[in-house]
Amino acid sequence: MDSSTDLFSIRRAGVLLHPTALPGAWGVLGASARRFVDFLAASGMTVWQTLPLGPTHRDLSPYQSLSAHAGNPALIDLAELVDSGLLNERELTPRGSPDRIGLIALAAERFSMGEGGSGLDRLSYQQFRADNADWLDDFCLFCALRECHNEPSWLDWPEPLKNRESGALRMFSEQESGRIERIGFEQFLFHHQWQALRAYAHARGILLFGDIPIFVAHDSADVWSHRSLFKLDDSGKPTVVAGVPPDYFSPDGQHWGNPLYHWQAMARDGYQWWLRRLESQRHLFDLIRIDHFRGFQAYWEIPAATPEPRLGYWVPGPGEHFLEACFRQLPGLPLVAENLGIISDDVEALRKRFELPGMTVMQFGFDGSPDNPHLLHNHHERDLVYTGTHDNDTTLGWYRSLDERTRHYVNSYLRTSGEGMPWPIIEAALQSVCFLAIVPMQDLLGLGTEARFNTPGTVVNNWVWQLDWNLCNDELSKHIAERVQQNRRAPER
Repeated sequence: MDSSTDLFSIRRAGVLLHPTALPGAWGVLGASARRFVDFLAASGMTVWQTLPLGPTHRDLSPYQSLSAHAGNPALIDLAELVDSGLLNERELTPRGSPDRIGLIALAAERFSMGEGGSGLDRLSYQQFRADNADWLDDFCLFCALRECHNEPSWLDWPEPLKNRESGALRMFSEQESGRIERIGFEQFLFHHQWQALRAYAHARGILLFGDIPIFVAHDSADVWSHRSLFKLDDSGKPTVVAGVPPDYFSPDGQHWGNPLYHWQAMARDGYQWWLRRLESQRHLFDLIRIDHFRGFQAYWEIPAATPEPRLGYWVPGPGEHFLEACFRQLPGLPLVAENLGIISDDVEALRKRFELPGMTVMQFGFDGSPDNPHLLHNHHERDLVYTGTHDNDTTLGWYRSLDERTRHYVNSYLRTSGEGMPWPIIEAALQSVCFLAIVPMQDLLGLGTEARFNTPGTVVNNWVWQLDWNLCNDELSKHIAERVQQNRRAPER
């Protein structure tokens, strides 16, 4: 399926839903994800947008991953391994909390003995290891070290391991070879199941739309193995960290805490670390959003010793030099720029210089200014329109929280009484001239604040909302399909 050439020449509609929100007793990259693809197809939707797919820390944030390349092993559907002969039904009989690590280790042991089918063969595994060795070897070692040290930051490991002394790493690798092999096999399973899902989606006319956080977590395989590419002190601690000044999402700004890139060091080899990152994501998705695109033009740098975001300052990013390298090395790279928040003219000039689609969000349009770029009459064809994002309240929750004056403005602009919210907002997004309209699944279900997925600046009750299949009925699919068809967003499959 050739997605890159026609995605913005055809009007489409899609859904934003992170796979972790799918129900699944043994993981979701099997029957559960296929069921969601079927729901999308029945609803006339042709794009499934996710958040970043990497393995998370305990806070579950997909924007603070252990790796810029790896997949989240919690998504692997262990039930799929029964058909492959690597597990059996009895082993998947619930007995308290499932021991996922133990079951994958068992599957890995059987796989090493020559068992397995359905594409899970030694030759495919060896090819996967070879193709991804530039990040996978360090990732497996990093995760094995985390497990053996009860998951502290790599800063707290013994000095020889923290500083990657070859003798210490060799000794650890020999002692924990089984653990390291299991982690590599785990990534093989993730990528095998994801590619099977991608093929299933493509066969039904569904494109997959991914997301890359501009920054990476300090406690990640990437920072541990490439310290020279980040602004760290001699002990490995960040000297400055990422965040944003006060904006719509947070009136006090945000202190993200990610280490910032040493862009001059990255430029010396032509940004190879970033190119490898983009290439690995291109193998997973048909379209890729770059989160916080404005950071390539200028980023908010906060001294590590100062937690207040307001004390940060803007620092020039790599800009055109970086993006030219990306598109020269990876022609046709299907990128979307997340251009929300404080966006200056030079950021928009950079985005337009490389003809990258940007984002508009219906919820952001009603500040009273007729020039607001998020208002329907200011949209552009090659941009994307959203009712809301994963960082917003649901559209129904947002609407209910509005003051009376703003609610009246919304109703007047959209020529609605407000009855049936959030559908008047969804309908407006579908009517937009933007070629791609994305609606969070919670909005399609008409859910309120209780279904909000993330609240920026907080660390409690985020990323945990779960989809209820009972709400995804034929009546809803039919209603969505009618709205999609009426707004000419149903391309021929």
